[in-house]
Amino acid sequence: MARPSRVSRALSQNFLTDRAAAARLARLAVPRPKTPLLLEVGAGKGALTELLAPRCRTLLAYEIDERLVPVLGARFSGTPQVRVIGGDFLAACPPRTVFSVAGNVPFSRTAAIVDWCLRAPALTDATLLTQVEYARKRTGDYGSWTLLTVLSWPRYEWRLAGRVGRRSFRPVPRVDAGILRIERRGVPLLPPGALPGWRHLVELGFSGVGGSLHASLCRARPRRRVDAGFRAARLDRDVLVGEVAPERWLRLHEVLAS
Repeated sequence: MARPSRVSRALSQNFLTDRAAAARLARLAVPRPKTPLLLEVGAGKGALTELLAPRCRTLLAYEIDERLVPVLGARFSGTPQVRVIGGDFLAACPPRTVFSVAGNVPFSRTAAIVDWCLRAPALTDATLLTQVEYARKRTGDYGSWTLLTVLSWPRYEWRLAGRVGRRSFRPVPRVDAGILRIERRGVPLLPPGALPGWRHLVELGFSGVGGSLHASLCRARPRRRVDAGFRAARLDRDVLVGEVAPERWLRLHEVLAS
């Protein structure tokens, strides 16, 4: 069967062709073979699938490009633990049993795929090859933190696990890629009952209402309590909201929720 050679710009396809990089991603995604269930996002031509398969008991390889599905099916027809699924990963229902996610994700769909992972109750971890800027932004590598990362921090740890140069892909994208690891915490940092209050506090802080983090929080909490929270978290009153690390947010929440 002939292999499709053209890529789809609409699908944001950049195939990983560096086997060493693919092997590193596979080891990070499945550090303890054999993982019971792994979902691969955007299997493409199977370069990463080939390295993930021996490390999994069951591997569901999703591919949205209908031209590539028969190629993948033929390539892994003799690999019983691999099931090739043609269709959009984002339309899949999350498994009810514990599972992991891995993949070289289309850069244009990264945010939607990350949101899918965070909403899946049984997800244990996700290892995603994304634009390096996205991975650095979400993990605080720039020295600043995003709303999504802080909101999810009590339940998930975000980590930049490596970098892959742009020339490891075909066609060559404009930017390098980063390996993003999202791991569900075994024990959440806050109990379930505290999460609505956490969300309210963090969203208020990121709202920009009042002109600063301190002023925003003072709109919903007494100033003396906010001052006490800032002292406990060792924050300057003029700190920018993006500069507040998740651990300091936890200290703020501890004081303001008491």
